[in-house]
Amino acid sequence: MAKFFGASDQDISDGRTTDIYFERTMKVLHERNLLGVDTLSEFTVASLPDSWPWGVFCGSEEVIRLFEGREVDLVGIPEGTIFRSRSFDGIKVPLLKIEGPYGEYCPYESPALGFICYSSGVATMSARCKIAAEGKTVLSFGVRRMHPALAPVIDRASYIGGCDAVSSIIGAETVEQEPSGTMPHALVIMIGDQREAFKAFDDIVEPDVPRVALVDTYCDEKFEAIMACETVKDLFAVRLDTPGSRRGNFPDIIREVRWEMDSRGYNNVKIIVSGGLCDSNINELSKAGADGFGVGTSISNAPTIDFAMDIVEKEGKNVAKRGKFGGRKFAFRCESCFEFGVSRSPQTVPVCPYCHREMRLAEVKLLERGKRVCDQPHPRGIRSKVMKQIERMELGK
Repeated sequence: MAKFFGASDQDISDGRTTDIYFERTMKVLHERNLLGVDTLSEFTVASLPDSWPWGVFCGSEEVIRLFEGREVDLVGIPEGTIFRSRSFDGIKVPLLKIEGPYGEYCPYESPALGFICYSSGVATMSARCKIAAEGKTVLSFGVRRMHPALAPVIDRASYIGGCDAVSSIIGAETVEQEPSGTMPHALVIMIGDQREAFKAFDDIVEPDVPRVALVDTYCDEKFEAIMACETVKDLFAVRLDTPGSRRGNFPDIIREVRWEMDSRGYNNVKIIVSGGLCDSNINELSKAGADGFGVGTSISNAPTIDFAMDIVEKEGKNVAKRGKFGGRKFAFRCESCFEFGVSRSPQTVPVCPYCHREMRLAEVKLLERGKRVCDQPHPRGIRSKVMKQIERMELGK
């Protein structure tokens, strides 16, 4: 028996993380000799959470791995694509499509949805935080707020969405970069004195690690910031971890610290903030003088994007439950404004009603009869694509 309550790779691959009604469905369809019926199912989103106008598609790499080796075709928009839930004329966009004998993918609907629902939410919130930071550094600090088995998932999705670095060791390994972090209050408490703690960190930690001092353990932030500046020769930054439960106005605290450090000639020392940050307050703190943002809960506990998977074609005929649009569809996207169009044929190309240009087919083949037919881009490349799309959206405001 596993020591911790997390599903293993084998559990997921064996369909043990699915909902029980799929197992019962498999049993019924087996008895009726229907498991081999060819079907086409699509993954769509009715609406995005919190009135988000767009999302960052993430998690499909795990969906690809889930279905590798099974007799299915998988087609969808590439990971890292900025997407909208509906086309310009209100049709739900088929962001992923899976085709093959229904029994080949029925038991895996739950984990497939889980991969993209969670990761896309995290990636989207990360992108929104990065936009709010106006180009300044955003760090993913959220792994401590979720089950530890999710650490690599959280950090990969947050990095793809826009975070410049991640805090967990395993998450950093997943995106193949060095983990980033500062120091905890526990270090200061265990040493027993702020100056001694700053000095010990500087003396002992590897020299290539930026010197960032946490300056709100015992005293007012500006006094501890001055202590850190006076103690550490090559201090890179001070960190203010000031959630709503602490006294004072956070933007004003940042201004005070910046003023006092500048007054003493420490203009080069940056200010990193953490604690209660989200896409709605980062910009205010940035304007107050913060240079970097360690974002935790709002990223790791980002709103889930509610993808659904539905059969839309059976044995070549259009089918659909109520509320869904039956039949095979193709997703197109305007490369200028990122609006989506949906067509019944890849040859029928929608024209963007805003840019008046023909859209491009947004989907690519990912698996053919269970064999990967797409590249596996590095998370760094996916993140770069996301950043370029965001830049274009911002320029087009």
